[in-house]
Amino acid sequence: MGAGGAAAADVIEVTDVRKVYQSGDVLVEALRGVSLTVSDGEFVAVMGPSGSGKTTLLGILGCLDRPTSGSYRLVGQEVSALDETRRARVRRERIGFVFQAFNLIPRTSAYKNVELPLIYGRVRPRERRERVLRALADVGLSERARHQPSQLSGGEQQRVAIARALVVRPSVILADEPTGNLDTQNAEDVLAALERAHAGGATIVMVTHSEEIASRASRTVHFVDGHIVADGATAPRALELAT
Repeated sequence: MGAGGAAAADVIEVTDVRKVYQSGDVLVEALRGVSLTVSDGEFVAVMGPSGSGKTTLLGILGCLDRPTSGSYRLVGQEVSALDETRRARVRRERIGFVFQAFNLIPRTSAYKNVELPLIYGRVRPRERRERVLRALADVGLSERARHQPSQLSGGEQQRVAIARALVVRPSVILADEPTGNLDTQNAEDVLAALERAHAGGATIVMVTHSEEIASRASRTVHFVDGHIVADGATAPRALELAT
């Protein structure tokens, strides 16, 4: 189910996905027959110990990697076997990324960082301006648009990264430990920005190690040894963020 409890189309459909890596003479099974659907408007937390497969899954969902076998459909399109050029187009047009390390361009304003994917997408200047200003407003940074990353706090930098993800109007936002490098208050600001994006209709898949962070999502998927071992609605809780 998507937001609001109404039936919603599946944005993500992963069916029996396996991922095998070669490590020297050893084959490592990072994913072992994973099947997962995420509906339009869901906010899903993905949890599990290091090496459990959650980051490998996020890479496949983001079209940064291909599964060894199985099917991955994004908004109804089979993307697992696309060549790199077409996968890059899918990433640019349908996926917003939020990384733990922010990945902003130094000595470039928040505005320009958010604008960059629209330039790559050849969006016209007037529309670019409207969309960038709206995205920055959505994360509460309208007054910081001209500041460079070095002039922003860690939480503000991550909110710029969220604005950059939102500005492409993606089918899904993928967040990889988005609060991992932040103190409690900055983490709260980032999670509030993600929650506002979700309330506005965004579909979010977020990898986290923290039960407290995961409690902000509407659904939690647990990985162990390349398998999904639990998948269900997140129980409502009022918890303080982990430091």
